[in-house]
Amino acid sequence: MNTDIKNIFNNHPEAAKSTLIQLRELIYTVAQEQNLGVVEESIKWGEPSYSTINGSSIRIGFKGASCYLFFHCQSKLVSTFRELYSHNLTFEGNRAIVLNSEKPLPEHPVKECIKLALTYHSVKHLPLLGA
Repeated sequence: MNTDIKNIFNNHPEAAKSTLIQLRELIYTVAQEQNLGVVEESIKWGEPSYSTINGSSIRIGFKGASCYLFFHCQSKLVSTFRELYSHNLTFEGNRAIVLNSEKPLPEHPVKECIKLALTYHSVKHLPLLGA
């Protein structure tokens, strides 16, 4: 993790920092499990952003008491996530999964959403993105 991203994480309350680091680790875990190659880590709009060669980028951020996974708003990602995981996850519009930083991370559905985002350009033509 580069210094700029470390600084972003360190500027958040401890619970949020822990959740954001968990999300970052999940992104790298999914990329490795799916053999997606290099994950590019950068900063976009002041937040850590992650992408793979065949995926749609994912940004992670914190506002209020919530952590967010942001996705490209013109993709089918969040609408698909909503259809698959509305009983487990909370969403904001067509662009984000909202997670309470004070509660345990719902790891399985979040991991599946990350997988769909990191493979988006390979699966976007499939019903429910192949999930």
